[in-house]
Formats: sequence, structure tokens, C-alpha cells
Amino acid sequence: SWLIPVHRHFGLSFEALCLAVNTLDRFLATTPVAADCFQLLGVTALLIACKQVGRPRSPELLALCCGAFTRQQLRNLECIVLHRLGFDLAAPTVSFFLEHFSQVRLEARGADAGEAADARSLAGGVAELSLADYAFTRYAPSLLAAGSLGLADRLLRHRSPLDLRVSGYSEELLRHCMDELQLLVSLNGQSLPLLLPPEVAQNPPAKRYRRWSSEHGITFCTWCCCTSVAVSRCCCVFLNPACK
Repeated sequence: SWLIPVHRHFGLSFEALCLAVNTLDRFLATTPVAADCFQLLGVTALLIACKQVGRPRSPELLALCCGAFTRQQLRNLECIVLHRLGFDLAAPTVSFFLEHFSQVRLEARGADAGEAADARSLAGGVAELSLADYAFTRYAPSLLAAGSLGLADRLLRHRSPLDLRVSGYSEELLRHCMDELQLLVSLNGQSLPLLLPPEVAQNPPAKRYRRWSSEHGITFCTWCCCTSVAVSRCCCVFLNPACK
């Protein structure tokens, strides 16, 4: 959860966040890590991701750790992670499949570019929420992307939704994924506008997201984008005391 507000703070791309989470998950699957090293590992994973799809910002990332770690420690852990993963850093991410399915949608006959753009924006927010929820690690990135786009079309009541058959998944599996994503959204509805690009958040689609949240009686933390059910467990209490 901590990586999400950090990546938003620095204005990093969603692809960078997806790659960081992928690197983090793969390393943790092979290597036990002490609790007091998790923050350094998160920063290291984000730094490695930035080197692939953006410029690295090690001084700024270390500053977020309040002097708890040195630049040399960051470099050492980066080398450990790279060697443990065999320098195999490329990965199919939710971000990649969101773009792929959106492009397929636009190439279809009679496609509505406006609906496609709105769905892509909302689906990106939904997918970002899912990255911080362990329950969604069992879904492949392509399935999460298709489910997020399908849910976005459902919530926005689009007339020409994406044909989810292009994903190759069964209708039952897609429906199950979309239902779980909708539950996640219902618990974090007011966070969605914060996950959208600034130029989109002020447009009518974002207002529809807020209205949809209000109609469903959703009142959750609006400062960060974590997925905790209770605000008292929200990760942002460590960053913003007002959330307490």
C-alpha cells in the first residue's frame, strides 16, 4: 500500500508501479525479508522499475525513509534483487494489458473513442487499487485488466462496452473477477478520483465516479488510495495524521 501514494507523489507512471510490485512479489517469493527491511525493499523495487520506464530518483526515494537507510544500502539491495531475479525484469503487467485491450477496442468497428478513454481512466484506478490487495494476486494481469475495463463499462453504463471475449477468459471467470473488483471499489469509492490523472479528475467522468460513490453511501479515506476496509488501518495514518 505504501508504494501507491509514493508513486503518485513522484508522478511516476502506472507501468512503473506495476513493475515495482512485480519485482517486489517475485523477490519475496524466493527470499525471506526481515520486517525492518520492507521499506528499503519497496524503495529498491521502485528504483529498479524507474530505471526501465522513467528516470531513477534514489535521493528522493531515500528521503522518504527519513534517513533510515543510506545510498550504499540501497545500491547493495538493488544488486541482491537483480542477481536473485537473474536480471529478468520484463513482465506482463496490468498496465500493458489495459493499453492492449483499449487499443483492440478502438480498432473495432463502431468504437466510441470517448467511452474507451473514460473506461481506460476508471479501469486504471480500479487496477491500481487491486495492486495493494493480496486477494488479487491469484489473478493474471491480463484477467485483472479485462475485469477492470469490464467493470468500468458497467459502472459508467456504456452503450458500446469492450467485448471481453478478446481476453480469452471464460465468462464465469471474468464475472467472478469483476464482482470482486466491484466489492473493492465499493470499499474505496472516494479514492478513485484521486487515482485518475489531474486532467481527467476534473472532467465529467470523474464527477460520475464521485456521484456513484455517494449514491452507494461510500465514505472512506480520501487522502490516499489504500485498500484497507477501516480508516483506522489505513496506511496513510503514517503519512497524514489527519486520517486518524
